Amino acid sequence: MVINATVAFRVDASLQIGSGHVMRCLTLADALRFEGAECHFICREHPGHLLDLIYSKGFNIHRLNKIDSTASSGPVTQSDEPTHAHWLGGTQLEDAEACKNILEDLKPDWLVVDHYALDRQWETSLQAFAPRLLVIDDLADRKHVCDLLLDQNLGHTEQDYTTLVPKSCRSMVGPQYALLRPEFARLRKQSLERRGSPKLQHILVTMGGVDQANATGLTLQALKTCPLPASCRISVVMGLNAPNLTEVVGAATNMPWPTEVLVNITDMGERMASADIVIGAAGSTSWERCCLGVPTIMVVLAENQKSGAEALLSSGCVELIEEVQDIPMQMPASIHALSNENTLLKLSKNARRICDGLGVQKVLKQMSNING
Repeated sequence: MVINATVAFRVDASLQIGSGHVMRCLTLADALRFEGAECHFICREHPGHLLDLIYSKGFNIHRLNKIDSTASSGPVTQSDEPTHAHWLGGTQLEDAEACKNILEDLKPDWLVVDHYALDRQWETSLQAFAPRLLVIDDLADRKHVCDLLLDQNLGHTEQDYTTLVPKSCRSMVGPQYALLRPEFARLRKQSLERRGSPKLQHILVTMGGVDQANATGLTLQALKTCPLPASCRISVVMGLNAPNLTEVVGAATNMPWPTEVLVNITDMGERMASADIVIGAAGSTSWERCCLGVPTIMVVLAENQKSGAEALLSSGCVELIEEVQDIPMQMPASIHALSNENTLLKLSKNARRICDGLGVQKVLKQMSNING
């Protein structure tokens, strides 16, 4: 059971990894804490880590130092290592050894791992220190030894994991399991109702907490060339660690429409619900937008986001820009398409069918059903 349990999370954020993995783990940790669980986060101190944010949320943190390693700085091609092994900052065995000391003290009932650089090698070495393991994955590209597997993405099925997890593992696959904060389910009805009379008056730009490629800056420049209504306003959301934050703040002051830049906000649900369209990154925030039925121009920022983005395009939920460098050329056409009320309504109706915002409760139920 998760009630009164001790739960350890192994997850990282960095300028390269982004913030999404930590954010969705925080959502699950919040729900677990509400049920009485004690949650601990084990994170490496990469540049752009979110340890201070995790601590500010009242969770216990355990810091792993950056390891000097011979690991490559680019994708790994060896068949015995995950493609994203270079994200770890060391080898899997080094990482597991550092985690053993922490887990031995914590004696967790559950270990939750959300990391593209970790697979069954790491998991097997820590089996003696946690009786139950939940793996959060998006890629279906490596093997795991886990009790529960969560892949909240559109386009994957349980069959994608048949050969990657033990037969005893329960797989939760699809956006119905998306880890969204309670505010999204709470705001869903309100957001959907206001889309009965669609318009294009308020644009929200949100490219994730880091946006190393500066998709936000390119978007603002592209919007300058678009025939937006004179009454339109633009809101930009960025993370405090975003390397191009200063540049974007400067660009906002030169926009033809009122443009605000918001940093480290805590009310993203309200911001999305009040927006007529979102121009945003592919990835886990896609399910927030779907829950609220927000028409979206989606920009793919990483190779591992492409399959999910294409699935959303096929479902008629988004206008899609597949490469950051294509923003200047494709944004005007995408904005033109969303100037049509019928298109806005169609995108909204298709998106709202994808996700209802109640995924966390479904995941908690599955965790509670597994006895260790």
